[in-house]
Amino acid sequence: MLEYRIVPVTPFQQNCSLIWCSSSRKAAIVDPGGDLDRIRAAIAGERVTPEKILLTHGHIDHAGATAALSRELGLPVEGPQKEERFWIDAMEQQGRMFGFPHGEAFEPTRWLEDGDHVACGEETLEVLHCPGHTPGHVVFFSRSARLAIVGDVLFAGSIGRTDFPRGDMNILLGSIRGKLWPLGDDVAFIPGHGPMSTFGEERRFNPYVSVS
Repeated sequence: MLEYRIVPVTPFQQNCSLIWCSSSRKAAIVDPGGDLDRIRAAIAGERVTPEKILLTHGHIDHAGATAALSRELGLPVEGPQKEERFWIDAMEQQGRMFGFPHGEAFEPTRWLEDGDHVACGEETLEVLHCPGHTPGHVVFFSRSARLAIVGDVLFAGSIGRTDFPRGDMNILLGSIRGKLWPLGDDVAFIPGHGPMSTFGEERRFNPYVSVS
């Protein structure tokens, strides 16, 4: 069974997610944007063993501490999709722009593509390429747990910004309606910021993507 703990990090209160396989206690850290002390405390508190870092996209509040954490724990980095390279290469510049002290570029161990799978212990998550907020954004979906980690694609009551370089509102709406909605109304999701919701709730009431 896939379990999770949300760890808000950075001044932007980004939802870093610690996910793990309940049988093996092997874990993945999704979007470690910063505040490594909080992430370390969550790992220790849940008594899990991290085996990789997963990234939804390359914005600094989601990926700013990736290089440091990967180096400290000896973890491979999987994701995002390769169109996100320009954001990752500009991590130091992003840090200066947004007041993050330790922005550091890195090379993911594995770029991900739509239809790929990533392992977390004995659990498997599907990879969906969902551009629009950024061009290489991916979503991680656990079919068994009916849980998606969507980064900044979708929020409770809102959607991701598209005013950054290579953002596109129409593409983002297409990603949500074409990739996320078919997964099912019952799917709960962890957004990049704010509270969890379900795809069904957002289909009905989110003013940006409501079907009504």
